[in-house]
Amino acid sequence: MIDEAKEQGPVGEQQATDAPEDLGDVETITEDGGPPEAEEETLRRELEESRDQLLRVAAEFDNYKKRMERERSKLLKYAGENILRDLLPTLDNLDRAVEQCRAVGEDNANTLESMLQGLELTRKGLVATLERFGVEPLVAVGLAFNPDEHDALTMEASSEVPPNHVLREFARGYRFKDRVLRHAQVVVSSGPPKEA
Repeated sequence: MIDEAKEQGPVGEQQATDAPEDLGDVETITEDGGPPEAEEETLRRELEESRDQLLRVAAEFDNYKKRMERERSKLLKYAGENILRDLLPTLDNLDRAVEQCRAVGEDNANTLESMLQGLELTRKGLVATLERFGVEPLVAVGLAFNPDEHDALTMEASSEVPPNHVLREFARGYRFKDRVLRHAQVVVSSGPPKEA
């Protein structure tokens, strides 16, 4: 046993001499138990995440502003649409009155002529007002039926107009800037009459 103690003696002494004498070489430990470099790295990561979140919020806000500006611009562009739509039946009635005056015989020619001139002037003024605000008539007669611009009231056989083309207009359609304000009410050709 003594021999064993002698053998361990130098080892024990060796262990004692290996211990650092100066404690200045040991890393300082922070309050949370980690070295200061780890805490600094954690703070850097948190700062980077906060910066990313801030940039995302700023980008979302910028997109929101642009979207609101587009919607506001769109509302202003089409602000008068309902008023103009309400004026169109008046124009239809004037068209019918002018047509009726032309259909009457020459018996009351002077009376009808003056009434016709008044109606035509009224219609011309109304059309000019509508055009000034961006309303223009849609051309329909003779064109292929287009459900984006036409409402088909009925179909009639016609040997002059090809099938699925507009034969006549019952009420004219109108466009307001780049939108259809009112579809044209039309009669569509079903092609040549079928012989029995």
